Amino acid sequence: MLKAGLRSLEIATKLGKNNRTVEREISKGTVRLQNSDLTYRKEYCADAGQRVYDKNGQNKGPGLKIGNDHKLVEHIEGKIIGDNYSPDAVIGEIKAKNLKFKTTICTKTLYNYIDQGIFLNITNKDLPVEKDKKKRPYSKVRTHRRLKGASIEDRPPEVETRAEYGHWEMDCVVGKREGGGSVLLVLSERQRREEIIFKMPQKTQESVKEKLDYLELLHGEGFKEKFKSITVDNGSEFLDFESLEKSLLSPEVQRVSVYYAHPYSSWERGTNENINKLIRRFIPKGSSIDDYTDEDIQRIEHWINNYPRRIFGYRSSNEMAA
Repeated sequence: MLKAGLRSLEIATKLGKNNRTVEREISKGTVRLQNSDLTYRKEYCADAGQRVYDKNGQNKGPGLKIGNDHKLVEHIEGKIIGDNYSPDAVIGEIKAKNLKFKTTICTKTLYNYIDQGIFLNITNKDLPVEKDKKKRPYSKVRTHRRLKGASIEDRPPEVETRAEYGHWEMDCVVGKREGGGSVLLVLSERQRREEIIFKMPQKTQESVKEKLDYLELLHGEGFKEKFKSITVDNGSEFLDFESLEKSLLSPEVQRVSVYYAHPYSSWERGTNENINKLIRRFIPKGSSIDDYTDEDIQRIEHWINNYPRRIFGYRSSNEMAA
């Protein structure tokens, strides 16, 4: 099939195999041969691939713990590839929900297996975050200039300690930077990590106000209990703090307190930033948000609110609220 010009994906489809399995076999069996005119070509040779396989088998150490537990392998592959789980979330959920398999492995062992290529269908490329990616150190805080609203420094202590439900962080997730287009308005609750996501046609103050007005109408008198404060960055779409704070139902009343993080200090909205990474598992940077329907966005929100989190003993935000 290679000689016929078929690509690996086409070969995998015809053989009923995973594309990555076929790619590995082609890589193992590809040899460099000399032509009659003394030039060289690369060609697949099954015998060469078999020799590599046999040699790798001789170098193996003790048998793998997971080797005969096919149900566990299928579960792990389904969660990482199908459900976009991290390895830690997979193992943590197994323990939290007391799921029964023949074998028990820890997160570190699972990462090691993925590094070693033990799984036919999983590599490090399938992981949601690069394993070795280091966090950037916090840089010094920059002071606000011409700030009209309240600074993050004025937030009550219960916001910082996450001791009370109802304190949110708000941000916009953009698609293609050139040419504007739809964006996501993302609200992340600090205590339970609850997520609310809206698709907005434009990144404007009017669009943001419209969504907060919708939430106030939706929750009515309960809005002030659910939304006690919102912390935002200094983006132009958030600068009209008066329209964000003013109640639609009772214009003379302040419906929520809005606080502004310091410029270029994204770590001050760490909950927002971490949850935005979860959104990027479904909407990669550079993708057009116009291509995603409201139903797509609702599915992403549902997935995030049901994702097992280590900080909660691998319970989800929805489970924490129950």
